[in-house]
Amino acid sequence: MTTARARTGAGRLAINRLKSAKPLDAGAVDRFLARRAVPVVEGSRCTFLWRGEADEAWICQRIVGLPDRIPMRRLHDTDLWYLVLELPEGSRVEYQIEIRRGDHYERFNDPLNEKRSHSPVGSSSVCFGADYETPDWVLPDPEARPGELREMALRSRALGRDAHVTLYLPARFRPTASYPLLVVHDGGDFLQYASMKSVLDNLIHRLDVEETVVAFTHPGERLDEYANSAAHSRFLAQELLPELESSLPLVGQPAGRCLLGSSFGGVAALAAAYRSPGTYGSLILMSGSFVFTDIGSDHGGGPLFDPVVKFVNRFRAKPRCVADRIFMSCGVYEQLIVPNRSMVHVFENAGMQVRYVEARDGHSWENWRDRLRDALSWVYPGPQKLYYE
Repeated sequence: MTTARARTGAGRLAINRLKSAKPLDAGAVDRFLARRAVPVVEGSRCTFLWRGEADEAWICQRIVGLPDRIPMRRLHDTDLWYLVLELPEGSRVEYQIEIRRGDHYERFNDPLNEKRSHSPVGSSSVCFGADYETPDWVLPDPEARPGELREMALRSRALGRDAHVTLYLPARFRPTASYPLLVVHDGGDFLQYASMKSVLDNLIHRLDVEETVVAFTHPGERLDEYANSAAHSRFLAQELLPELESSLPLVGQPAGRCLLGSSFGGVAALAAAYRSPGTYGSLILMSGSFVFTDIGSDHGGGPLFDPVVKFVNRFRAKPRCVADRIFMSCGVYEQLIVPNRSMVHVFENAGMQVRYVEARDGHSWENWRDRLRDALSWVYPGPQKLYYE
């Protein structure tokens, strides 16, 4: 992905046609913006726009290989600023705009773009490259029977606190059946930012995914509990699983147990399986924070990553089979793409079956949301998927 430059056919870009408008005045800019969605996507090229008075303006994003702040150019004799980037088909990019007026800097979402991405740390504007579409199975479907969410609290001696868990029971839940279990790290965020309740309802309704009981866990001190914590692993294997399997009609065998986690939650899922061998049959690891050092000790992640690096270094040095199957995903635009790619062969060499997918996306909840059908239908395939395979 690079900044677009003059080339054969570049004059066909909308921004270049605006440059030749006569007169090039506020009215021409008004008409230009009124006719187009912003950013302006034309094939593989995307034009970001901002209108206003400033000394400098930038597009801010976290695409690996590009500067975090890319300068915009001001269109001559106007207050319109622009930047043209090449975005491969299917890309999804989160960004903000930063401006400087004298000594004052300000960063904000794109006022010309209504598309937003949300996370626990705030919101960002979103650019959809050509051919990216929000999957229809993430949106509420009136024909899909809704599952039920139940709240439970479990006093955890391992964690030294009350553990909050949100249970998902499929729409046709029956006490006489036998269900696989999915345990989701950062459960509240997956429900709020990755639409996981709607995703489960839809995928089960469409027979893509087996009817599954899901335990959405809620961390306390997340960066401590998820960084290869023995206490967290004990909570899952010795407290949560026995409680759920004694009160619900679950399979109760490794083949019917799966841990899911993204980012630090991916480390937590892997570490929990590592510390409790023979307990889990499957893992779903999305953009796992698998930071490691082959040489030296400067991993660039700061002190919070020290226990993660120690764990991943040890695992890489002596890989162990911790589950039968692992589904992995990562965005090619995030810094973790290289560590995740490198872990695929480590897991395979340990004797685990691995399915690995990449997306033209970043470290985001929508990236993880968009991979849920691939992940869940591979781990717990529904009757329709089994039939077609």
